Formats: sequence, structure tokens, C-alpha cells
Amino acid sequence: MMSSTLVETVSINYEDFNDSFLTCGTCLCMYDGTERTPKLLPCSHTVCRSCLERIVAAQTLDTGSFRCPICRETIHMPQGGVIAFPPSFIVNQLLDLMAQQRRDVIPKCSVHTNQELLFCETCDIVFCTQCIDCGLHSGRGASEHTVIPFAIAIKRMSEILLFKAHLCIKNLNSAYDAVSEELRQLELSVDKTLDSINRSFQDVIAVVDRRRHECLQWVRKIKEEKKNILKEQLDLIQVEKEKVQEECDGLQYQVEVRNITKKISDLNEKLDTTSTLSEPRENSFLRYDYKHNDALREIAKAISHFGHISTSTTFPALSTAKVFPTTAHLRSSIRINTVDYHGNPRMTGGDPLLVDLKTEKGDNLEHKIKDNEDGTYDVLFLPQKPGRLKLCVNIFTRPIKDSPYPVEVSDHINPLARFGSRGSGRDNFSQPVRICVGSDDAIYVLDTGNSRIKVLSQAGDCVRTIGPDGLENQSATGMALMPDGNLAVVNWRTRLVSVLTPDGSLVKHFTNPGFQEPIDVAVNSRGEIIVADAGASKIFIFDSSSNLTTTFGSRGDKDGQFKLISALAVGKNDEILIADHRIQIFSKDGKFSRRLVDSGKGQYGGICVDGSAHILATKTEKGRSYVQILSAGGKPLYVIDSQEDRLKRPSGLAVMQDFRLVVADLGSDCVKKYRYK
Repeated sequence: MMSSTLVETVSINYEDFNDSFLTCGTCLCMYDGTERTPKLLPCSHTVCRSCLERIVAAQTLDTGSFRCPICRETIHMPQGGVIAFPPSFIVNQLLDLMAQQRRDVIPKCSVHTNQELLFCETCDIVFCTQCIDCGLHSGRGASEHTVIPFAIAIKRMSEILLFKAHLCIKNLNSAYDAVSEELRQLELSVDKTLDSINRSFQDVIAVVDRRRHECLQWVRKIKEEKKNILKEQLDLIQVEKEKVQEECDGLQYQVEVRNITKKISDLNEKLDTTSTLSEPRENSFLRYDYKHNDALREIAKAISHFGHISTSTTFPALSTAKVFPTTAHLRSSIRINTVDYHGNPRMTGGDPLLVDLKTEKGDNLEHKIKDNEDGTYDVLFLPQKPGRLKLCVNIFTRPIKDSPYPVEVSDHINPLARFGSRGSGRDNFSQPVRICVGSDDAIYVLDTGNSRIKVLSQAGDCVRTIGPDGLENQSATGMALMPDGNLAVVNWRTRLVSVLTPDGSLVKHFTNPGFQEPIDVAVNSRGEIIVADAGASKIFIFDSSSNLTTTFGSRGDKDGQFKLISALAVGKNDEILIADHRIQIFSKDGKFSRRLVDSGKGQYGGICVDGSAHILATKTEKGRSYVQILSAGGKPLYVIDSQEDRLKRPSGLAVMQDFRLVVADLGSDCVKKYRYK
């Protein structure tokens, strides 16, 4: 195998190098190994031997010393004369080095034989100073060109060539080893597959043999049953025969007519009995039949479909993965697309994928691989926190293209859609404060500033509007869906609770003398209407006939008290959730149960409970608005805090059947939809 070293070379001007290092500074002649041997003076300067003898002869007649011709330092003459000065070791080494370099062949111009060839790396051309106008390479534009002697260029290119050749051979050796290993794995895979086929058909043979044994046992059992019946009949015949024989043996001694007559009568009865014994009580019929139904055909059909050989034309080096936007706490996926050697998409699945998904700390992240059976695969996972993940995908133990993939996990959950803007038109909102979602996923938005309820489709299109009954004076602030599909609306100015049909017809309305500032309403599974009054700091519960049944609460910061009620909701088992700067939970009868969140900062705007009993609430604190997600037990899980189209002042919210979240944003006068699971 060839070996080479790629080195960085430097272009040196020989004349400048000789003038600076290899020329005597006194006579300006090149050093050599004879008369102009370089001598090192005590002052560290180098002078050739010829110049030194001439200087010594002129200056040491009386003093025995002379001055250095370069630095003018006084130098004492050593015993032995000029020859006793040590040679300059460095200069001699440089002379040897330059002598070796000069042995290299220096390419000359074929036309101008005394001109050395040059090479411009910028223009990729070879020239000499007389072949072409080299002003471009030596004039004002010279800084833009890199010109080196052609000999150095050849040497450098040779080194690069050898280095590239070495890399190619190394890559080819690796490729040879990889293909050889794949051939070895193919043999192993074939042996393993053949062994599996043999084992599987041994199982089939075992099933058939078991059935054969059952049939044989069945025949033997039937035989024994028939044989026992016939043998019992034979034994009975033999007993009767012996009785008749015994009676006949005594007849020759009978002289009494009466006894003989009686015996004759008994034998007549015996004749009737023997006639019944003459017919075998069991038969010998026994026959094996295997064409009485479709079992044989079904077995043949099943055997023809028994077993399957899976293979694949997937080429991992061209297969890719597509990383979708990933957000913490939301179920995420990565799509793997497989192709064959020619780059054509694969249309079937079954490839043995090995997926490794790790966090920045190297911890494994739980994931699941879904085979879509069309040549694509989904890696499903649930990141718990923001950061960077590393995805490694191998097929047939070989990495796919660009593996490993970086996966950026964001902490922000951006809205999927935004509906409406500020205004009074059909597609506008003004102070949307509450949202409800019907059983058909119709979205009801309480558009307070426009004294109406807008009904939106799942796509956000306005289907119809409800009002103005119960929504007068731009002061309806609470809305809830009732079990019968009607809407309960509370108006804080009129202090009325109104019940409206889905098309806006007024069913009834009622009030209570205790109302001061009723701001929200909820309905439980029994059809009871629950009203939250921020002015009275109380909760009022009315039965389905609008009769007041229970009140609870007072102003304060203690458990069971309220500072400024902002939202009301009904949760699991008809529990009552009430929010101010915290969230408190009461039983369906109004008894305090527990307090979930009490940060002491900010204010909640809306609250709801989803089908998994998770609690969702909107909150604004210190200019920051978000949706808080809590577990059924009240443990804070995460927040929805979008990076794009931020929530400005969220109020009401509701969950659709597909676990999409819709939020009314007062600050933007719009409705936003999010994915939160």
C-alpha cells in the first residue's frame, strides 16, 4: 500500500535567501567549503575565511586583536590563527540543504531555456516571465494571484495526488470490507432463515401428526366400545346356553308330567329370550373419511399461505429522515422515508429499523416505531423538556443519510390557527371573554363587546350569531353549555341569568337578590346552574327550576374565601373549580376540598377541565400571558407560552373532542387554537 505525507510547502525566493543567509556580508560572495568557509566570530557574526585572513593581516600587527567588520566589536586573535575560529554550523547546514534542493529537476521553459517555469494557482496556468505578459501576475493585480515555481507546484500536486490516492484506496478497502461483511451476514441470514423455515414446518408436521394420532386413538376407542358391547352379549349368550344345558341334562330322569310340562313352558320363554340375543347389539361398521367437508382444501390453502419470506431493496445511504417541529410535552414524530439503490421510493415496509434517540446528557428517550407499510416509518416520542435531542437511525445496522440528526425541542407551543380580529363584522370580535364547545365541536364564543354569541365551525368560519336576548349592554361575561344543549348566560349589569336555545331563542331568565356582580356561570351534570359573583365573593347554586339551593364563600384569602373571583368551571364528579389568583376546588355541595395553585401573583382569566380530568387555566402576570396545564391532582405540568402570535390577555378557553384547545384572547380580540397533547 502506498504511503505519503501531505505537507505544506512555502515558496522561497532563492536569490533573497542566498543574499540573506548564504552570502558573506563583507565580500558579498557565496560561502563554500574551501577559501570562503564560513567562520563564526565570538560576537555571533559569520565572515568567510578569506575576508577574515585579510582583516587579521591588516589589524593585528601590534595589538593582537581586530574589529568585527559587521558590529565593530573587538575580537582577540586565538592561538592558531584564523583557522582556529569555529565554523558556522548553521550556515553549513543551510548550504547542505540548498545543495540538496538544487539537485531537484527545475522545469525550464521549452522556448526560453534559461527561464524557470512558474505556476499560477489562481489561473491554473504554467508560464515563464517571457512567454506571456505577466503583468497580471506581478503588477497591481498580483495580490489576487498566487504564483509559485512550477517545481514546487509539481511536488505539491504529487503529494496531494498521493494523499488522494491513499484516501481512495482506504475508502475502497473499507467498501470491500463492508461488502464482504454484508456477504457474510447474508450467509448467516440465509442459514437462520432456513432454520426458521424448517422449525416452522416441523410445527406444521407436529400439528398434522397430532391430528393423525387423535384419529387413530379415536378408532381404537370406538373399537373398544363396540368390542365391549359384543363381548357382553357373548357372555350373556353363554350364560343362557349353560342354563339350558343344565336343565336339559336333568330331563331324562323326570317322570313327573307336571314337571316336564313346566320345563317345556320355561324353554318356550327362553326361546323368546334367545331370539333377542341372536341379533348383535353392536355393529362392525367403521370407516375413515377425509373428503366429507372442505377441511382438506382449507388445509391445502392454509399451507400454501403458510410462511412468508421478507426481503427488502432499501438502500440506507440514500434513505432520509424528516424532523418535524418538536415541542416539549407534546407528542411528536419523525418521518423516515426509505428508497432503493436508484433513489426510487420504497412502497412496502418491514425493514429492521434501529432507532436511538438520546438527550444532550446521553439519556435514552422512550420512543415507538410505527411501520406505515408504505416505505415510511414514524418515530413517535414525547419530549419532557426543551433542548436538543440526537436521533440515530440504522437500517440493516447501517446509518441512513445524514444520521445522526439533531432534533431541537422548543418550549413554545405556537397556535395552529387564529380566527377573527377586532371589529363588529361577521368575522370580527370585540372582547371575546368565554368559549364553549358543543358535542358536534361547534365553537360558541361570547362576543361581549358586540352583545352576541358567535357560533364557529371547526375551521373557524362563522356559522351563525345568537343575541341580543340576555346579552344586552355589552355586559354578558359568563356562558356555559347545559346538558340539554341550551346555553346559560350571565349578565353582570342586568344581574340576570338567561337560558337560550342553540338558535338564540330565550327559554327563561332569572335573578337573585343576593347578586351584586355575577360574572361567570357553569352547569353540572344534574342541570344545576352555578353562578360566581365577584361583587359578593360568593357562589350561588340553583336547581333546574331556578330555585336557589346553596350559597357559599366570602371575601378573604383563606381557604374557602375569594379575593376577586375571575372564573368558574365544573370538573370531574361535578366538583366546582373557582379561580381568582389561585384555584380552589369544592364539592358539588359547596364544601371546600383543596387548593391547587397559589402563586400569589397574577390573575386567572378562564378555567376548564378536559376529558382526561386535566385542568387548564389562562393566566396573566407581570405582562406575561399563558395557559397553565395541571394534572387531575393539581400538579403543574407545563404552560402554553407561544413564541409566535403571543397571547396578550387570554380569558375563556375550552377543549374540543380531538384535544385541540381554543382560547379567547381579549388583548387581540380573536380566538386561537392550540395542540396541547
